[in-house]
Amino acid sequence: MYKKNRIIFSWILLVIWMIFIFYMSAQPADISNSQSGFVIKLLQSIGIDSSGNNIGLLTTIVRKGAHFSEYAILGLLSYNVMKNYFTKKRARIVAVLIVFFYACSDEFHQLFVSGRAGKITDVIIDTSGGIFSVLVIWMINLKNKLSV
Repeated sequence: MYKKNRIIFSWILLVIWMIFIFYMSAQPADISNSQSGFVIKLLQSIGIDSSGNNIGLLTTIVRKGAHFSEYAILGLLSYNVMKNYFTKKRARIVAVLIVFFYACSDEFHQLFVSGRAGKITDVIIDTSGGIFSVLVIWMINLKNKLSV
């Protein structure tokens, strides 16, 4: 019973995170920009320089960092579900595929959102986030296996 509840909970977390990503992607460009602006103001308040040309670079880092982070979490949650159905190796592969296909669908979705655009570069950044988290999982599993 415990394992069944854990699997159900894992699925719920995954679906909630996918809904969150969809919701964030459905925000028109002006709302999305204001969310990035909030983070930039926060960074400015701790002394990060955003004068001159730095503001463009800082904005890009914040926006692309958000993509990377969202999809790194999606990779973790996907793996957490898939390990219940596959070997760990196959679960890692399937998790990365889930991240890739969800990133593709997310960018397609953004084609229909005011002021937003679907970008292949964002798919690459998103998938990189998923690959990163799956590599971290693999390294932790490897460390645990070697220390036994």
